[in-house]
Amino acid sequence: MKDYSTITFDITDDIAVLRLNRAGKMNALSTQMRAEITDAAREAGRRAHVLVITGEGRAFCSGQDLGDGGSAASLDIERVLREEYVPMLRAIMECPVPTISAVNGAAAGAGANLALAADVVIATESAVFLQAFTRIGLIPDAGGTYWLPRQMGAAKAMGAALFAEPVTARQASDWGMIWEAVPDADFDAHWRARAEHLARGPMQAYAHLKSAIRSSWDNSLDAQLELEAKLQGECGKSRDFKEGVVAFMDKRAPKFEGR
Repeated sequence: MKDYSTITFDITDDIAVLRLNRAGKMNALSTQMRAEITDAAREAGRRAHVLVITGEGRAFCSGQDLGDGGSAASLDIERVLREEYVPMLRAIMECPVPTISAVNGAAAGAGANLALAADVVIATESAVFLQAFTRIGLIPDAGGTYWLPRQMGAAKAMGAALFAEPVTARQASDWGMIWEAVPDADFDAHWRARAEHLARGPMQAYAHLKSAIRSSWDNSLDAQLELEAKLQGECGKSRDFKEGVVAFMDKRAPKFEGR
């Protein structure tokens, strides 16, 4: 396992856990951290069955570290987004295995949108999501203008971005921004149980499912039905499908092999 300086990364029982590890800075995203997240997400796609991204300490991620590499005024935001954020977000979004953001606390700015890049977002009830950009004269970035209207609708997305007000985890769940908000006391056990469930699942089906849902945003109905047929045909040839049918007939839980 590689030795990282801003994150911790571990793979146990096919579950990769990537933990943002700059608690003293509320896990603010530095150049080094973005590079390490990118590398670890790609590693998880090669070696694990599921990737979980979470934070150390009381925050998930407070967004861009405005003091990283000099003053905020001298930051070349366009370059940083193109060269550092885009590879990181793509590594997460294009990861071939299911990805979970386990949001353990505040997720602000680019940190909120980092969380939304995962397939599933599970947040502790005390967590908040904050599109803080207009507070400093910016627009949502790190995929925020892409994820928000798709996940919570244009009206809620516009309000969250314009007013830059905190969205509680319960609101985020009710609005469709995240999958679920769970009580703080149950949070760690809950996301681990969710990850374990996915790690035992049909990995080929998961990969095709992710591809189909992501593609639906750009496809016509006819194109999407054609893609569904193609991908379902591939799933139907898998050993996991045969095992799933046999297990169903035998009234037992399936034992998927991931192929």
